[in-house]
Parts: sequence; structure tokens; C-alpha cells
Amino acid sequence: MPGQVHKHHRIAKVLADEIRAGVHSDGSRLPGEHALTGRFGVSRTTVRQALNVLGEQGLIATHAGIGSFVTFDGTPLDNRLGWTQALAEQGTELSTGILRFETVDDPALARELGLESVEFIALDRVRRLAGGDGVSLERSRVPAVGPLAGLPGRGLEGGSLNKALIAAGRVADTGEATIAVAGISESDAAVLHRSPGESFLHLSQVFRAADGSVVEQVTSLLDPSRFQLHVRTTGRGGLV
Repeated sequence: MPGQVHKHHRIAKVLADEIRAGVHSDGSRLPGEHALTGRFGVSRTTVRQALNVLGEQGLIATHAGIGSFVTFDGTPLDNRLGWTQALAEQGTELSTGILRFETVDDPALARELGLESVEFIALDRVRRLAGGDGVSLERSRVPAVGPLAGLPGRGLEGGSLNKALIAAGRVADTGEATIAVAGISESDAAVLHRSPGESFLHLSQVFRAADGSVVEQVTSLLDPSRFQLHVRTTGRGGLV
């Protein structure tokens, strides 16, 4: 795993130097992932890790989600950056509070996702406006495997779960989501400082790596007056 981390940073540096030198002019697209894997002789996962690094450095624009993306007040939130960084970069003043960060056993979720291990890293976060009202409540569950095991004890670099996943080589290749509109429960309303029964978007997402393994499962409650989910399609309504 350390070799992979070193490798994707090396690739990112090569591409960053080329971008700064004008090899890839402003607004032009980098070669596709297939071309980059061939050029550098690495896997798609390593290439995607390198592209994530370039996105975090602001050198390329990345697309949020696979087939869909979420906006806050009309501005896309890039999942590859993580919502905390994406919101900060668009100048949105939201505070993020961590409600829970620990390793848990969840047999029901393991069965739902088809996993043998029932151990997950649980990270629950609430995001609030300056006045204190919550606009989102997110519950992330990550299989506690490999270098991610024991992550709560080590903590998150810069408060970013996304960075921890990338460093561990866990990069999402595909994703699926379900969304509904429903009233929030009394307990969730208390956390969000909202009224019980108030309508929120209920978004459930599962992200998988290129080998089909689960990277992350996330359930989110989103204020529909601020958040929207957009779906990209191709042709006559075919999903991307």
C-alpha cells in the first residue's frame, strides 16, 4: 500500500508540472483514465488517486458523483474533495460538528452490503448555518479493513474522511443512490435544531471500488431549500 501512495503522488506531480508548464492548456481535458494507465503503467485506482490530488490542489475540475451530483445553493459539491472542503472553497459559512467517530459492529448493514465483516467506522456529522440551524446530517459507514482499521484512534487529517480513504487506496469507481422526501424524526430534529416532521431529503448512497468492494455507505438528511440532487443522463434518458 505505501508503494501505491507514493506512486500516485509521483504521477500527480508529473501531471501538475505539465499543467503549470502549459502542456495541458487552461480549460482543456487531461487524457482519459485509460490513456493515463497506459502511459504510467499503473491501475485505474492509482490514476484516480492522482487525479484526486490534482483536484485538491485546484489544478483540475473534478466531477462530483457518478451519474449524479449534489448542489448547495446551486453550486456543485465535489465528493472527491469532500463536502467540508468543497463548501469552504465556495465561500459557504457552515460549521461542521462531529457527533460520532468510532468503530462499531453493524451486522444488519453488513448483510445488506454483502460483507463478511460486521465492523465499520462510523462517522456522523451535522452541518449548521451561522445561526445554528442544521442543514444536513450525514452518517458515513466505512468497512474497517486494512489500513483503515483503527482510524478513529488516529483521527482525521484536516477533518477529511475523503483524504483518509484516498491515502488507504480506497477510491470510488461506481456509486448508487436512493432518495426520498420525508419528515425528520424527533431525535434528528433535536440534533438539527429543526421541527419534528419537517420535510428533508433522505439520500442513501453506496460507493464501490473498481473491484466491486464497498468503499463507503452514506445516509444523509438534507435541507431541500439549500440542497438539490442532479442526475446526469445520456441519450434519451439513459443513466450515465
